[in-house]
Amino acid sequence: MTAPRPFRALWLLAGFVLTGLGFLGLILPLMPGTVFFVLAAACFARSSPRFETWLLNLPAVGPLVRDYRAGRGMPARAKLIAVLSIIVAVLLTLPRIPVLPGRLVWLLLGLYGIWYVTRRVPTRAEPPAGER
Repeated sequence: MTAPRPFRALWLLAGFVLTGLGFLGLILPLMPGTVFFVLAAACFARSSPRFETWLLNLPAVGPLVRDYRAGRGMPARAKLIAVLSIIVAVLLTLPRIPVLPGRLVWLLLGLYGIWYVTRRVPTRAEPPAGER
């Protein structure tokens, strides 16, 4: 499913930028990583099957992207961490937004994120300790 030749370089560049953001998300608290890796895999699928395979075979990243693609969802622990991260991020940044409409939009986005993670993303059972 590669893109037409002139667009492959743009998809490849986007894939690398998103991969970099994904790695930052693994290091920085309150910044998601998985969403960037999922988007990077989609970009690599359109530009370079080699880099898509590389991303899918990374030990810390590949299983997350493959689970998302297969519709398996997130482990309950990951969902809890995601929800808590949204709450902390909204509470820490809300006072810094100077206008009330901006605060309401930010609060609604946070609530939508919590709703989406808890209601729309399937909860996957954790594998037994010996299978991790």
